[in-house]
Amino acid sequence: MKKILLIGLSLLLSGCVSVAKIEGGDRVVGERLTLTIEGAWNHVNAPGLGPAQVWTMEGMTIDQMLIYTGLKDGEVIHAPSPSGQKSFTFKSSMQPDEIVGLFEGTFTRDGSTFKLVKLEPANVGGQKGFRFEYALVRKVDSVRLSGVGFVAVSRNELFAVVYQAPRLVFFERNAARIENIGRSMRIKG
Repeated sequence: MKKILLIGLSLLLSGCVSVAKIEGGDRVVGERLTLTIEGAWNHVNAPGLGPAQVWTMEGMTIDQMLIYTGLKDGEVIHAPSPSGQKSFTFKSSMQPDEIVGLFEGTFTRDGSTFKLVKLEPANVGGQKGFRFEYALVRKVDSVRLSGVGFVAVSRNELFAVVYQAPRLVFFERNAARIENIGRSMRIKG
């Protein structure tokens, strides 16, 4: 936990981090994705966060909604890796369980523990996609997180909304809101 806080503080002090408030309503995210957002969110923009937009309601160490808006075939799904760490690359031909494996690999690169709880087909953004639920024990502070993801591949690009938060309070507080955001996804083209 101290490591995460020190990194966050360092980024803030260096002026590299920007936070934009996102109000509720229909929001175009990227070039082809539209979401209907409930409540106010904060879009965190900082170097090294990776290809997903990171949104939070409570702060990045508490909850995160990762929004992928057209990750192309052959691109990595996570922030740049320190040398020696395995990279997880999206391929448009991947099956749902393989795509979930990308998220698992990304979330466990620091030694955290991931468990897939549920994987089911779903209409995501008007496309044939899937929904998955997972449990994660964060290594840095042993916090138990719950997560849910909504994923579709359209024109060989990955679109996803993945949310995670501590399971006891924060995840349950926002679960219905996240389900509505996931169901609201609309992918153009």
